[in-house]
Amino acid sequence: MSQVEEHSYLLSGARFILASASPRRAEILANVGWRFAVRVADVDETPHAGEVPHAYVERLAHDKAAAAVNNIDDDAVERAKDGRRLFVLGADTVVVLDGEVMGKPSDFVEAKRMLGRLSGRTHEVITGVGLIDAASGAVRVAHDRTRVRFAQLSDAEIESYVGTGEPMDKAGAYAVQGRGSLFIEGIEGDYWNVVGLPVRVVYRLVSEMCRR
Repeated sequence: MSQVEEHSYLLSGARFILASASPRRAEILANVGWRFAVRVADVDETPHAGEVPHAYVERLAHDKAAAAVNNIDDDAVERAKDGRRLFVLGADTVVVLDGEVMGKPSDFVEAKRMLGRLSGRTHEVITGVGLIDAASGAVRVAHDRTRVRFAQLSDAEIESYVGTGEPMDKAGAYAVQGRGSLFIEGIEGDYWNVVGLPVRVVYRLVSEMCRR
């Protein structure tokens, strides 16, 4: 398969099961042009003792994809075996500051605390990607890192932003594609990784699987 043929195949022939309820990840896949269905996977997100952030997000991404595989109907798997490739995609994103993983805030107080810690500093966003070929069971996992520099925030800015409710279901208590963009001074790396899905990494993993 030539690079042109592969590119065309990946954009029009590949189908995905997205093991995530994130509307941002769904929007990224839709913008690329890949067809997908959503199957939310519920997994235990408790970190293992001594688990470093990139290993943590890779494990969760894999576990989400593996859980979603079990919910795919047999007909879909059989169709995938006929050459219409079906991939199950899991992802997990965390914010890391001073080596500490910052997940989604549990309440407004924690959201304010997180934003106060991020204020005026640079942190990392790490997203793990897990991909499973539904027909063959082949697995690929990877992660991407992006550095994000926050402006110095006033107490009033933090209070106002948390009051919008936007931070409450976001890792690190902010949305780079929403009102949180007002506080971003710089990004080093993949912007889409910060949104929640490093689509270039997904493309690379799919390409590797299609070459096999």
